[in-house]
Amino acid sequence: MSLQPETHIDIPAFLVRQPLFQELSPEQVAHIAAHAREKRLAAGEMLLQKGDNPRGYYIIIFGQVKLAFPSASGNEKVVDILGPRQSFGETVMFIDRPYPVFAEAIADTLLLHVAKDTIFELLETDPSFARRMLASMSTRLHALMRDVESYSLRSSAQRVIGYLMQHCPNQGNGECAGSVEVTLPTSKQIIASRLNLTPETLSRIFRDLAEAKLISVQSRRITINDFKRLREYDF
Repeated sequence: MSLQPETHIDIPAFLVRQPLFQELSPEQVAHIAAHAREKRLAAGEMLLQKGDNPRGYYIIIFGQVKLAFPSASGNEKVVDILGPRQSFGETVMFIDRPYPVFAEAIADTLLLHVAKDTIFELLETDPSFARRMLASMSTRLHALMRDVESYSLRSSAQRVIGYLMQHCPNQGNGECAGSVEVTLPTSKQIIASRLNLTPETLSRIFRDLAEAKLISVQSRRITINDFKRLREYDF
């Protein structure tokens, strides 16, 4: 999606579609919206550098953002790839510490920055909002623990297969079966880093799966020829 300066975003309407804000009163939503700011980034543009101080947190309206650790050698370790309606920055906002990662747009992106003071006011006056915020952060912690488990206990191939399973379009409602087409959300290099693999290892695993007739690869479009066989495949 191209970033057009005339694009108008109804911020209150966007906020009430977020689970965190759905139970707030119209007055509370209007107050948050009044203290929220849009941030537009072109693909490849940096949002945050490691060490920047948090002044709130971000919700993605459209586009994609990668969170990554930089290295002295110029390489990076991708921690997460985030898309529409996902948020980031909550944890460092609460502990008031600098960002441990950098954030870069990997597609044209529009974000909403929600001011820290506004969130803190709500936490002090609305216990149900505080519970939802804690639930959101707990979900993020569980996802992090799943990552640690995957890197520690699963083989490289199992990680790739798991990633493809997660991106099945109908995975959430249990309808993935037979032949399924998956579109990778970003480049293979970024996905490899996200899975703690080298790009060469990811390419080799895709070749092995293709030779086993489990998938077909066309650039970022992956056809899973048999979802059940791929899920049960044992390297």
